Amino acid sequence: MITIIDYGVGNINAFVNVYKRVDVPVKIARSKEDLSGAEKLILPGVGHFDYAMKKLNDSGMREELDHLVLHQNIPVIGICVGMQMMANYSEEGKYEGLKWIDASVKKFDETKIHQITRLPHMGWNDVKPTGNNPLFQGLENDAIFYFLHSYYFECKHPEEVLAVSDYGVEFASAAHHQNKYGIQFHPEKSHHYGEILLHNFAKL
Repeated sequence: MITIIDYGVGNINAFVNVYKRVDVPVKIARSKEDLSGAEKLILPGVGHFDYAMKKLNDSGMREELDHLVLHQNIPVIGICVGMQMMANYSEEGKYEGLKWIDASVKKFDETKIHQITRLPHMGWNDVKPTGNNPLFQGLENDAIFYFLHSYYFECKHPEEVLAVSDYGVEFASAAHHQNKYGIQFHPEKSHHYGEILLHNFAKL
């Protein structure tokens, strides 16, 4: 059972539809009580870092999520801003992050980006796994995913980088620490490749 955290940020229905196609049961959590019995968690996120953090902090689910992730070791995957929220802080805002992964969120240096439209980083890009983590099983070669972001995730510990992409600078497009996963791209918008990745998460 996949529990999708609905705190008012993110396209929840897109994830539900992906898991219906691969015949994986899902539930949506909008309260602390809805998190009861969670086996795996998805933390989606779009927009501004502080807005997303405030929405999560005000949802009534923050304390229970910390307990599930940090003490019960329930697998969780943060997506786009959901990944950035897992860090200690973001240059985009003033709120503290969840501090689930020892990392910071930095803004891309536009002087290093050669595309005409520099920020946000929007569209399809390569994602290159750095090892053999089962999250990327079947995606080791030629997988591309959809991105939409102006800030990137910088791991304090390089061994926690799970995959890299390039946008003027090589950055961590996926990270992993124990039961905690983060991906910068949008698998729910990445067609077949995203479906494989979300199915892999369900099988972890």
